[in-house]
Amino acid sequence: MDLTRDTVDSKLARLGPEVVLFDLAELVPGLARKHRVREMEGAFYEFVAKFVNKPVLLAGPVVPGIPGSSLEYDKGRWLNGFGPGAVVYCALGSECALENDQFRRLVLGLGLSGRPFLAALKPPVNYQTTESALPKGILERTKDRGMIHGGRVQQQLILHHPSVGCFVTHCGAGSLSGAMMSECQLVMLPQAVDQFINARLMSSYLRVGIEVEKRDYHGFFTRQAVRKAINLVMEEESEVGKECESQSC
Repeated sequence: MDLTRDTVDSKLARLGPEVVLFDLAELVPGLARKHRVREMEGAFYEFVAKFVNKPVLLAGPVVPGIPGSSLEYDKGRWLNGFGPGAVVYCALGSECALENDQFRRLVLGLGLSGRPFLAALKPPVNYQTTESALPKGILERTKDRGMIHGGRVQQQLILHHPSVGCFVTHCGAGSLSGAMMSECQLVMLPQAVDQFINARLMSSYLRVGIEVEKRDYHGFFTRQAVRKAINLVMEEESEVGKECESQSC
């Protein structure tokens, strides 16, 4: 690995990136500091090393590449019907199942945003299908600009589609690493475990997106909070959106 030091050093000097992502290359942190590059986990792994009084070996993130397959015809055709960066994509992972009231508020918030949206959501707790849990009338009200899917989707291909401009995510590590390789604005809705830490890292430290405001300690959110967060990052004249876009470049 040390044989690559000079090559990495010269590329950092030439490119001058603001953030460097690396995997199992112990020489990178020192070179990043030399060139005043922000490391994604720098301050955090240093804190952990001091706290436990042990060396910390970084093993990620492993950033996925774009799949070589094609997007499913129905979703590709639907996305092609909208302009660049117009669509909001919402997915909360394969493990997350919301309570029914939160599921309804999320879907209604997507509708209230007034923007085209593609939502890939598991059925909420105690429901067998996503369709059976949808708020009454939502499909009719958003038929020209909304698609709600209860199964798996080709997330990486969707995130890289030119019409997708916003990603509402639960902040799982895989979803975030894929999102960072796209040009989507991030709206974060963490649900469990490390997702809260990931969301705070992205919103408060790296400032590449915003979290949906929670109404209380238990993490409940309103449909208006979902709408507000989406519009804050999507509106062209929004200072929040401009900052998130500049930080993610």
